[in-house]
Amino acid sequence: MANVVHAEFGRARPGLLSRLSGAIADYRLYRRTLSELESLSNRDLRDLGISRYSTRQIAYDAVYGR
Repeated sequence: MANVVHAEFGRARPGLLSRLSGAIADYRLYRRTLSELESLSNRDLRDLGISRYSTRQIAYDAVYGR
């Protein structure tokens, strides 16, 4: 019931609930990734070649791949 077949292309498209649950799962993963990066010390971040300023962008790219 979550999938709807698009008549023109004949393939299933995810329904609203599955897209919403996917977006929520992605957001939770983003928040968890960001939290883990922010919990690292400045020295640990420096060892990884990451500045504290770039943690949000790194977490975003890791989850959403953009």
